[in-house]
Amino acid sequence: MKRMIAKVATVSAAAMTVALVPLAGTSYAAGCGGAGCDNRGPVSMGCDGDAVTKASVTARNHPGLRAELRWSPSCTAAWVRVTADGEQWWDRYGSVEKWGGKGTDFQRSLQVKFPNPGQDWSNMLGSPTAYYRVCIKDTATDLVDCSVFW
Repeated sequence: MKRMIAKVATVSAAAMTVALVPLAGTSYAAGCGGAGCDNRGPVSMGCDGDAVTKASVTARNHPGLRAELRWSPSCTAAWVRVTADGEQWWDRYGSVEKWGGKGTDFQRSLQVKFPNPGQDWSNMLGSPTAYYRVCIKDTATDLVDCSVFW
C-alpha cells in the first residue's frame, strides 16, 4: 500500500510539473497588430515584452534627454520611449513618426512629454511596411533632433 501511495504521489507531482513548465516561459499574446495598434499603449497591449530599440536620438542642447524608437515584432508597431536624466526647465517632447517612405508620405505622429526626471513612452503606431523615426522637440528653442529612419 505504501508503494502504491508513493507511486501515485510521484506520478501526481510529475504531472503537475509537466503541466506548469510551459507556463513559465510563455508570454501573453499581443493584444493588437499593425494599424490596429494605433494610439494604444504598448504595455497594456502586451507589445513591450519582445520590444527592441531600433534607433535613438539625444538632444543636441541637452545631452540628458534621449528618445528611443521601440519596435515590437509581434505587434508590428513602434513607439517612442523618452528618458530624462535630471530636471527639465522647459517643456520638451519626444515623438514617434510613421512614414510611407523614407522622408516622403508622412502619415502620423504621436508624442509624449519628457518626465522630470525619469522615463515615459508614447502610444503606438503600427504597420509592417512603414518607416519610423523618433524626434525630440525643445519648446524653448524650437530645436528638433530626429533619429535616422528605420
